[in-house]
Amino acid sequence: MLLLAGVDRAASVVVAPARDDTAVLVTLTARELAPTATIVAAVRETENVHLVRQSGADSVVVSSETAGRLLGMATSTPSVVNVIEDLITPDVGFSIAERAVENSEVGGSPRHLADIVLGVTRGSELFRVDSPAVDALEAGDGYST
Repeated sequence: MLLLAGVDRAASVVVAPARDDTAVLVTLTARELAPTATIVAAVRETENVHLVRQSGADSVVVSSETAGRLLGMATSTPSVVNVIEDLITPDVGFSIAERAVENSEVGGSPRHLADIVLGVTRGSELFRVDSPAVDALEAGDGYST
């Protein structure tokens, strides 16, 4: 089925089956067929994240945990849930974006930019904006705003 879908030519692959064991097998197969593709997978249970990562996923979303957190937050801070929903809904209200650090920003603190910076990416690692590792932005960094 993956070959019929053209996964061997894909730049990105999203794996979101109903079962975690299926996510592991599909991810493993997709990684074999598309070694350079970015693979994003969903699992229902946190304990399966490492299996999907070992199978070749670049990023893993835990769907039941994320939904559970939102449901819990909605009982005490429903406006926070509304903001989060707004952030993840494309083309509506606020949005989260990632961009490269500009030359004029190199050496500066991410906390002092005009944009509200949520995290800094250096290489393949993501740092919280308050991490001492990213006190000063470097050429090649990126940040989420």
